[in-house]
Amino acid sequence: MARDGRASRMKRLVSLAAFLAIPLSACATVGPDYGAPGARALNVPASYYSVEATPGSPEELAHWWTRFDDPVLNELVQQAVTQNLDLAVASARLRQAREGVVQARAGALPSVGASAGAGRNFDSDGEDRSSFSLGADAAWEVDLFGGIRRGVEAAEADAEGAVFDLAAVQVAIIGDVATNYIQARLAQQRLETARDTLAIADENLEIAGWRVQAGLVSSQDQEQARAQRAQTAASIPGIERDFASATYRLAVLTGQAPGALTAALREPRTIPTGPDSIAVGIPADTLRQRPDVRAAERTLAAQTARIGVAEAQLYPGLRLTGNIGSSAVSLGGLVDVITGGIFGGLSQSLFEGGRLRSQVRSQEAAAEAALASYRQSVLVALEDVENGLLALDAAQRRQEQFAVALEAANNTAILARSQYRAGLTDFQTLLEAERSLLSARDGIDSSRAEQALALIQLYGALGGGWDPLATPEIGTNA
Repeated sequence: MARDGRASRMKRLVSLAAFLAIPLSACATVGPDYGAPGARALNVPASYYSVEATPGSPEELAHWWTRFDDPVLNELVQQAVTQNLDLAVASARLRQAREGVVQARAGALPSVGASAGAGRNFDSDGEDRSSFSLGADAAWEVDLFGGIRRGVEAAEADAEGAVFDLAAVQVAIIGDVATNYIQARLAQQRLETARDTLAIADENLEIAGWRVQAGLVSSQDQEQARAQRAQTAASIPGIERDFASATYRLAVLTGQAPGALTAALREPRTIPTGPDSIAVGIPADTLRQRPDVRAAERTLAAQTARIGVAEAQLYPGLRLTGNIGSSAVSLGGLVDVITGGIFGGLSQSLFEGGRLRSQVRSQEAAAEAALASYRQSVLVALEDVENGLLALDAAQRRQEQFAVALEAANNTAILARSQYRAGLTDFQTLLEAERSLLSARDGIDSSRAEQALALIQLYGALGGGWDPLATPEIGTNA
């Protein structure tokens, strides 16, 4: 009979819980339902101003640095992706954001606790007695108006934004690695040019000295040759500094101490130029590829969802609580008498000085700011691509002209040297020819580096350096 009584009481408790949970079937979700603004709403043009649309491969953008065909660059990028500390920070923030989703979802579930106790009572005039107790309690905040659901929605958007933030950091880091690598190779080319020019200057100084001793020219030629030689030698330390600085930065980008890569990169290599052109696609493709743009869109989604969180505070809240317990003087008697109860309570704020409605208006303003930031990120992305296209075109045209200038300057310098040795021209003519050759060699090296840097800039503007198809969906896989 006691067991039947306990079963009956448990049935009544369950029935009461079901009755109090009936309002769940009529729950409403307050706040605006979010929809991402489309390309038309953002006034995104159908094509870029500088070039016609050329469809590209996502794989090409995801691993664009491999198109430079430089194994050293490939290795440096791989080291940066696995060891860079900024990426480690962004990865930790992503894990933190994912845990925020777990915490937000937990708000929709009941919280359950348990307790147990045992004691011994002593009585000098009577018999000592033991006591035992078991208990459990539960509480559930019913999401009548969707405040918790909107909170989960906001947390999921934040976590997705953290994924894109991590990708944006990776895109920037890879671009920095490639940029500093090109600058290191440019410094090596300029250093080689300077040393070759210094050797020629030594030869010119020696010839000028002979001609002065022979009485063929005045000492002015020798002094001009000495000045030219000193100016060339003075440029070498600055170039060596540029090379060292680039290698220091590469070491830090790959998670190493400055100077760790200087010796490994000391062996000269040519400047990798990469492909002549890139398939840029259409502006709408760029919005999908750029992780910073997608992160801004997720921020907008999160701020929109938080409007619903704030609005839900204006409406009544329903909280269900329950407890069950037993106490006895022996362990075997704990199951003889079980007591419990379920309670439901409604709460509604009647007066708070306008604080809750102010919070709604504040969150609406935050969503408006997020929309403006999203639109701005779109415009900046399109501007970056246009500037990258212009930079690449200008670098290619400059390289063509510097190639012509180098050929002409080299021929002029050879002719001037032979004429000066033969006494057919003065040293000033030779000096001008040597300066023109030095300028042309430096120009062709710089233009090659500019083309490579323009490619890096354009790849970054297009959002290259990550695979958007491999991005996890936080809302389903967190």
